Amino acid sequence: MERVAPSGPVYQAGTLSGNPLAMAAGLATLDILARPGTWERAETFARRVAEAIEGRARAAGVAVTVQRVGTMLTPFFASAPVRDFAAARATDRAGYNAFFHAMLEGGVYLPPSAFEAAFTSAQHGDAELAAIETALASTWRR
Repeated sequence: MERVAPSGPVYQAGTLSGNPLAMAAGLATLDILARPGTWERAETFARRVAEAIEGRARAAGVAVTVQRVGTMLTPFFASAPVRDFAAARATDRAGYNAFFHAMLEGGVYLPPSAFEAAFTSAQHGDAELAAIETALASTWRR
């Protein structure tokens, strides 16, 4: 932290940075995530969502690759993993737009841009996965 201004040369700022209430909330969140099984449950849910999206897309003949790290995931309408911005720009963004609106109609709220990521949490579970799977079924009918 000695490298961060005002002590050091690295400037860091952001909405609520250093705000006492935001810092207390952040510390409380980290305490909860440190509880045994909490992070693993959240990460497992993200994996299940990614698998559901890819599986339903594959069954419908739609090329989708879900990029996922931990609880962050982004479905790209492409047949290969997206490794950089050029590859992301080359994906089927109109396909993502249609997917976004179909999922929204099904009650699942995803980021509106093909360049954004969705996040899962430790509070998501079987009921939420069932809702996602129902929306996916309506999105890609055979």
